[in-house]
Amino acid sequence: MTVPAFGGVRYSRPFLRAVHPSQRISACLITLNEERNLSRALASLKEVADEIVLVDAGSIDRTEAIAREHGARFFTRAWTNYAEQKNFAAACASNDWILSTDADEELSSALQSSLLDWKKRKPKALVYEMPRRAWYLGKWIRHSGWYPDFQRRLYRRDSARFTGIIHEALRFAGPPGRLQGDLLHYTVESFAEHEGKVERYTTLAAQQMYAAGKRSWRAAVWLATPWSWFQNYFLRGGFLDGYRGALIAQMAARSVRLKYSKLGKLIATGKSRRGEIS
Repeated sequence: MTVPAFGGVRYSRPFLRAVHPSQRISACLITLNEERNLSRALASLKEVADEIVLVDAGSIDRTEAIAREHGARFFTRAWTNYAEQKNFAAACASNDWILSTDADEELSSALQSSLLDWKKRKPKALVYEMPRRAWYLGKWIRHSGWYPDFQRRLYRRDSARFTGIIHEALRFAGPPGRLQGDLLHYTVESFAEHEGKVERYTTLAAQQMYAAGKRSWRAAVWLATPWSWFQNYFLRGGFLDGYRGALIAQMAARSVRLKYSKLGKLIATGKSRRGEIS
């Protein structure tokens, strides 16, 4: 028997299934003021996860109350970066298999079924990936370089960990397995929200490049920016997503321009400070 839930996804009621202890799943999320999205995310995990671990960075809204309503184990940790928050959440889990999701994501019914089937079988990999589909300005995006956007989110915590300040990624050895069914991503509800995200992420990206020793930026501003737009709008089929595809290509190009422009400012500031010291 099925019942309707958020976003048109249908969830199955509990049924008896044989699960080997080594394949019990801890779903791990990190949050900060996610009351708008959290109920949807947690509801989609209910039939799949054997426990839900949530690490919060100091929310002042109803995030904690919603988490506890859904039976999640709730922890707090001062924010450092995405990778460290997610690794801390995995360390808090009771099981070795971790399903890492974000508060603005939801398991589709197909992905739920795929995970339940996986739990009945012997794993063939240490990390599994799944396609992610983005909901952008009121519509699912099927091109623009945003789909299938494979995400590696199911893993054994003794064999993989997240690295990276932004766009964190799992580091592991060997090829990943693949699960069927989409991870649904509710990205932004307005263009202004998209602009705000671009500003924040490009600042972090510039800082990360500077810390890594990258010092060339002018060519990227003038060459990589238009190439990014052309690549996303034409080569990745952005034009097939209508005006949303045009906006995605535009914002991708802006992201490139901003992160390298901000890197240039960091380089100039660093040279100025060294000149003052000398």
